[in-house]
Amino acid sequence: MKKLRCLLLSTSTISFMYYAPVHAWSKPLAKTTTHSSKGLHHKPKDNAPSMMGATSPTDVSEEQISVFGAHHRQVAAGLMIKEDAPKSRSTVTQEFIEKQANGSNPMQLIALLSGVNTSDQDPLGMTGGNMTMRGLTSQQIGFTLEGFPINDIGSYAVYPQEIVDAENLRSINVEQGSADLDSPHISATGGAVDMYLRDPANHFGGKLVGSYGSYNMRRIFGRVDTGYVGHTNLRGFVSFSQAAEDMWRGPGSSNKMHGETKWVNKWGNGNVVSLSIIGNHSSGVLFPSTRVTTAADMNAMNTGKGYNSLVNSMIKNNVYESKWNPDSPSGNYYQLHRNPFTNIYASAPSTFRLSDKITLTETPYFWYGNGNGGGAYSTSFQNYQYGAEKMSASLGNYNASNTKSMLLYNPSNTQTYRPGSVTKLTLHTGINRLEAGYWFEYSKQRQTGPYSLINPETGRALDLWGGGPNLVLSNGVTAEYRDTLTQTRIHTLFLADSLSLLNNKLNIEAGLKYTFVKRQGYNGLPDTSTGSHINGSWQQPLPAFSVRYKVNSENQFFASVTTNFRIPMNSSLYDSGSYYPGSGYSTKANPNQKTEYSISEEAGWRYQGATIMSSITFFHYNFTNRLYTQVITQPNGSYYTTSINGGGMHASGVDAEIGTRPFHNFRPYASFEYVDARTDNNLAASSGSTSDYVHSKGKFAPQTAKYQVGFNLDYDDGNFFSGFSLKYTGSQYATFTNDLKIPGYVRMNISAGYRFKNFGFLKHPTLKLNLMNIANNHYLGFVNGAATNAKATTGVFGSKIAGQSTSYLIASPFSVLGTFSADF
Repeated sequence: MKKLRCLLLSTSTISFMYYAPVHAWSKPLAKTTTHSSKGLHHKPKDNAPSMMGATSPTDVSEEQISVFGAHHRQVAAGLMIKEDAPKSRSTVTQEFIEKQANGSNPMQLIALLSGVNTSDQDPLGMTGGNMTMRGLTSQQIGFTLEGFPINDIGSYAVYPQEIVDAENLRSINVEQGSADLDSPHISATGGAVDMYLRDPANHFGGKLVGSYGSYNMRRIFGRVDTGYVGHTNLRGFVSFSQAAEDMWRGPGSSNKMHGETKWVNKWGNGNVVSLSIIGNHSSGVLFPSTRVTTAADMNAMNTGKGYNSLVNSMIKNNVYESKWNPDSPSGNYYQLHRNPFTNIYASAPSTFRLSDKITLTETPYFWYGNGNGGGAYSTSFQNYQYGAEKMSASLGNYNASNTKSMLLYNPSNTQTYRPGSVTKLTLHTGINRLEAGYWFEYSKQRQTGPYSLINPETGRALDLWGGGPNLVLSNGVTAEYRDTLTQTRIHTLFLADSLSLLNNKLNIEAGLKYTFVKRQGYNGLPDTSTGSHINGSWQQPLPAFSVRYKVNSENQFFASVTTNFRIPMNSSLYDSGSYYPGSGYSTKANPNQKTEYSISEEAGWRYQGATIMSSITFFHYNFTNRLYTQVITQPNGSYYTTSINGGGMHASGVDAEIGTRPFHNFRPYASFEYVDARTDNNLAASSGSTSDYVHSKGKFAPQTAKYQVGFNLDYDDGNFFSGFSLKYTGSQYATFTNDLKIPGYVRMNISAGYRFKNFGFLKHPTLKLNLMNIANNHYLGFVNGAATNAKATTGVFGSKIAGQSTSYLIASPFSVLGTFSADF
């Protein structure tokens, strides 16, 4: 590590993926016409690889962008590009994206890539999705769009259904081992996913899309490109989409409205100013969690005997109630489990060529979110537990004198304001590139859980956002399930240097990132273990080193060593939830935790020939202070949730992928991963009746598939196109003691379509049919939080440790979606 910290060699503000000459893999494409009067000629760029680039989507020439719109030309049908990064990286381009089911979210779009394990709960991914990469969850993977962070600043969760319309995506980069040095993340210990929007077209035009399918799925999308505005360099697009689908199990539906706009102004020799704004409003019904507790169910999962019957039973029985009974109100009524959310993202990544040797990149952004997950609970008006005290309560005309208890709506509201900016300065001096930068962010996140009225006739909340009138206690305080305000300040400096030798055959690169994070928290609940004001601060140096050697134009080797970290979630700062006399809150604070720290090592080879392109990467990573959320069961049967330091973890494995140019219009692609991930420590038992530890040391890590295989076969003759994809995911343990697992599964999809000749003002009218999960395979797709042990066991010190229930998410079933689209 000392050697790494001494190496401060390298880099670029440009993600090489964007100026890789993809068109070299196909017939020459017609280049976009440039206009000298508009200053659009671009000086050739230095194609040195880089560990930078997540926040530099503007530094791309017209010719390099245009290739993403080419039909039936790209290697592996848009699942691979010519890559030059000094670490593992995979890319999905627009060609692959446009052939998938209309409205697919980003996690669904990268499912076939090496190392990626994704699962959805509905065909269009409108209720979200889950993902692991090399066995690490999405809360450990940094997501960016146009250079700004997407992960929740408190929990690091990712909600893929809210991010972007697929029609506007130019590409998605997946970095399996580490995020770029300039990535604006404080949680990316397991890699990164960087998304980039298409640039506005040079000429006026647009796109219209309409879809309909199973479960009453329907979606419309429209986009208008302005072309160049007057005699200026300014061009932009505005798009809007609306989508809805009925829940495939249980009552209710999901609805989403989404709008996007992007504006770009280019002038001179590489100067670019852009502005992207994304708005999303959605409201759906949450799926209830699916839990496994019985020995028979565990046996069905571990052996596979009776597994199909078990999952079918879960599908049938794990649903919310479809009807409201005013005479017997139930908190399981589906209208009380809605998930409204509104978010607005804005980013202005811009590049300024200050001189032939100096480039400035500035990426200011703003992130706003407001939403909740609904729930309803029977609440006492006579003996409400306010911390250690019991108090009477009132809500409008209801009070302790006329109401003993009542079913009240209790959403978990979260409101976030998150401005920030990433600034980078690059100095080009011949064979050397030096880059320095600074990332600053100051966010505020307000999280509450008020109680409000339910309409007694309809069963709906009077206000989905939990607005008044609210439950007020006899001391004048508004009752809250949680009541926190978290302010997070992030200061990050990064410095990198790249040395290019032997005519750019050899590139040596190293850098250092130093991050300081301070959190100031306020908890409005009484009798908490940490008091009302909580402060936490963390700082971490993060060195990185990489080398890439090109043997010739087709073969290259690369190796890298990178470090990443994740600070504890903001929920670890606070007590919250229900208060139990003698044991405290149902969520307990653990504020004095160290940062999760990872070291990732990679070595790989790429072959990029005239017909075939392939890569293989061997990797190893090591974690210290692995952060987990654990549910602790107490002797009286109650339980609480807390954050813990799970000690160490390590993994070794190999990722590989291969794809070809068109061969009689066919283009196959295949990916593979093997990973051996192990827990390094015995974890504290999830039982309050003992201070013992379970035997988890050396066990295979949960939520991790040892084997994954992806395959895609694309046919495209310019008019007719079709595709078949398959993803095999091996079994995954649900516990740290490896006594329960979900079996492996196969998911297959088929697509087919036809591009017609231009008709009137419609250009490239296309009909497309997507069949998803064609085998209608019913399976559990994700372990929703691993337990220490599912079966009763004996601890390290001989104590009897009771088994814990485990929860899962059920994957979406067979569905069909038909789509018509046309440009104009």
